[in-house]
Amino acid sequence: MKWFYRIIMYSVILVLFGWAGQHQALARVLDDQNHYGANKTKKDVLQVARQYPPGDQGLSEEYHGHQSDRPEAKNPKKAKPPSADNRLVQVQLLGINDLHGQLNVTRKVNGKPAGRIDYLATYLKQREAENKNTLLVQDGDMVGASPPVSALLQDEPTIELLNKLGFDIGTVGNHEFDEGLNELLRLINGGSHPKTGNFAGSTFPWIVANVINEKTGKTILPPYHVIKVNGMPIGFIGVVTTETPTVVVPSGVAGLKFTDEVEAINRNVAELKKQGVKSIVVLAHNPGSSGPNGENPTGQLVDIANRVDDEVDIIFGGHNHAYMNATIDNKLVVQSYSYGTAFSDVDIEIDPKTKDIVSKRAEIVTTFQEGIEPDPEIKKMLEGYEAKVEPIVKRIVGSTTDNLTAKQNENGESVLGDFIADAQRKAMNTDFAFMNPGGIRADIDPGDITWGEVYTVQPFNNELVKMTMTGQQIRDLLNQQWGTRTAILQISGLTYTWDPNKPVGNRVVSVKLSDGTELDSAKSYTVTANIFLSGGGDGFTEFTKAQNKEVGPVDLEAVVNYIGEQPKPFSYLIQNRIQRVQ
Repeated sequence: MKWFYRIIMYSVILVLFGWAGQHQALARVLDDQNHYGANKTKKDVLQVARQYPPGDQGLSEEYHGHQSDRPEAKNPKKAKPPSADNRLVQVQLLGINDLHGQLNVTRKVNGKPAGRIDYLATYLKQREAENKNTLLVQDGDMVGASPPVSALLQDEPTIELLNKLGFDIGTVGNHEFDEGLNELLRLINGGSHPKTGNFAGSTFPWIVANVINEKTGKTILPPYHVIKVNGMPIGFIGVVTTETPTVVVPSGVAGLKFTDEVEAINRNVAELKKQGVKSIVVLAHNPGSSGPNGENPTGQLVDIANRVDDEVDIIFGGHNHAYMNATIDNKLVVQSYSYGTAFSDVDIEIDPKTKDIVSKRAEIVTTFQEGIEPDPEIKKMLEGYEAKVEPIVKRIVGSTTDNLTAKQNENGESVLGDFIADAQRKAMNTDFAFMNPGGIRADIDPGDITWGEVYTVQPFNNELVKMTMTGQQIRDLLNQQWGTRTAILQISGLTYTWDPNKPVGNRVVSVKLSDGTELDSAKSYTVTANIFLSGGGDGFTEFTKAQNKEVGPVDLEAVVNYIGEQPKPFSYLIQNRIQRVQ
C-alpha cells in the first residue's frame, strides 16, 4: 500500500505541474526515485551544469569522496614511453573505478573543471587510437549513489554508456549490491524491471571470484575471464572487498558470502596457469593509495599485492577514491580516483614466446575539460537521459539562507547532519534519531533547494526504522563510534560529551536529553535510524539489539517534507549537540 500511495502522490504532483499525460514514462520514473534512490545529483548535475560554473557545487568537497588537489596532474601530458620492442606485443589497458553513475557531474581538480562521461569518452577514444591492442576495464562501483540522471532510470544509462564506449571487462564494487543480487544480475544479464521495462543488459562480461551464493555454493558471476589480444591470452580475475556486508543494507547481500580476496585470487590464478595463461590482471575493488611517484603505498591493496601469486602482474584498485600508481612485490598496482575525473592508462608488453608480461608502466590521467571537446555521440545520449528526469529534479521544495554542509567540526558534528537527524526524528516521532555520516553525500547550498539537490544528499532512499532501546544500549551505541575506524553519528534529541584520551569503548562521558537531564541507563527510549544502521551497518551492532522495530517512510521523503515545513527561506545553524572534552 505504501508503494501505491507514493505513486498516487507523485502523480498528483505531475498533474498540478501540467506534466501528466505528457510524461507517462516519467511517472514510472518518479516511483523509481522514491522507492530506490541510490543516487546523487547537485545543482550542477542536470540542467544545472548550464546554470552554475563547472565544478562549483557541494559535490566537489573532499569529504564527499572527491580529491580535488592532485599533485601528479599539474602537468597532464602523457610521459613518453620507452622505445617499443618490436619483438613484443604492445597492449594498453584503460581503466576506471568508482564512477557511481556520475555521468553529468562536473567537478574541480586543481581549480579546473574535470569529469563528465562525455569528456571521459573523448579521452578514452584518443588513447584507444594510440594502440589497436587496447582493452577497457572497470573496477566496480559503476552504479550506486548515482545522480538522478542514472538512478531514476535504474542505472540503466550508466550501463548503456559503458556499452557504447566498448568496455571489455569489469568487476563489481560494494555499491553494485545496493538493490540486491537480482537487480545486479538484471543490469548485467538483461531483463525486465516493472518501472523501466525491458533492458538488454551489459555487452561485456562481469567477474567476481569471492562472492558466493550460499544456496548454490557457487560464485554469483564467473570468477575470471580470458581475453585474447593479438593472440596473447590475458586472464582477468575480479574480487570485491570483504567489508561489503558492513557497508550495504542487509537485504542487498542477503544469502551471499564474501570470502577472502587473496585466497580467491590465488585459487583462480592456479586455474589460469593450468590453461597456460601467464599474463594475469586482478580487478580488485579494494582500497589503496600512494604518493605521486609511487612512494608510501598503503591500504588493503598493498597486502593483497604482497600475498597473491607472483604470476599476477597488475592489480587495479578502487573503493577509497584515491590515487595509486606503485610497484609492490613486482606487481603494478593502480587506482584512478573516482567519478570519471580520471582513468588509468597501463601499457604492457607481452613476450609472444612465453605469453607473459615482461614490462608494465602506468599513468593516472585526470579528465580536464579545458582544451577538449565532449564526445558528440555520448553527449547526445546523455542529454536524452537528462530530458527524462529534468522536470522532477528541478522542482523547488524550499529555500535556505545558510550553507548546510556535511563537513564535521572538531567535535564530529555537522550542520547538515543535525538537520537530517531532526527531519528523521520528526518523521517518526521518536525521542532520538541517529544518522550515519556516510549516508550524507552532498551539501545544500544557500538559495532555492531543488528536489534533485535533496536527492543528492540522501541518495540511497533507505527506509526509516522506529525502535526501542535502553539508555545503556544508546550509551554503548555511541561508544561504538570509535572502532576500527571512526564514524561519528549525527544526532537529534540528545547531547553528549566525549573524551579522546579515554580508551575505545569508554569515550562517552555524559549523555543528556534535550531538557538537560541525564540519560537513564535503565529506561527505554524510542529511536529512529535508517534501515542500514538498524541492521548493524558501519559496525553499529547495538542497533540489532533494539526491540519493537517499525518501518516508516524513506529518508528522502523525511528530509523533503521537513524542508517544506520550514519558513521560506529558513536559517539553520549547527546545534552543538556533540562536545569533545578539551
